[in-house]
Amino acid sequence: MTIESILRRKGTDVTTIAPEASVKRAADWLRAKNIGALVVTSENAVLGLISEREIVHAFSRYGETAGSIPVKEIMQCGVTTVSPDESVNRVMKLMTHHRVRHMPVLRGGKLAGIVSIGDVVKDRLDDLELETSILRDVYNAAR
Repeated sequence: MTIESILRRKGTDVTTIAPEASVKRAADWLRAKNIGALVVTSENAVLGLISEREIVHAFSRYGETAGSIPVKEIMQCGVTTVSPDESVNRVMKLMTHHRVRHMPVLRGGKLAGIVSIGDVVKDRLDDLELETSILRDVYNAAR
């Protein structure tokens, strides 16, 4: 299975934010969209990622003033990205290795989607359920 299969199921919509936007604006977007991360972009270039984790850390570090800080000051830079043809297993390993919950998907250098750890786990569970069903059918047919 590839990341493309996850994108076909969940869609390719990605909520982005400008690096100059405030942390408060980012938090408002996360709440409004019921998502865990935003891709920080400028003129279609992926600059980084801001997630609930960075926002919590900012409020812990800067207190109430964190809301007015620009996203570019607290975002994850140098974000690991994947292509749609990457295997789900490889992306799981990358997420574990880099300790991240979200990965932007790039196709030809352009943002094509985003996958979360939840998307990857759901895909793997669906595969396991299918495998179990097939094995059960083969076992019952052999009886």
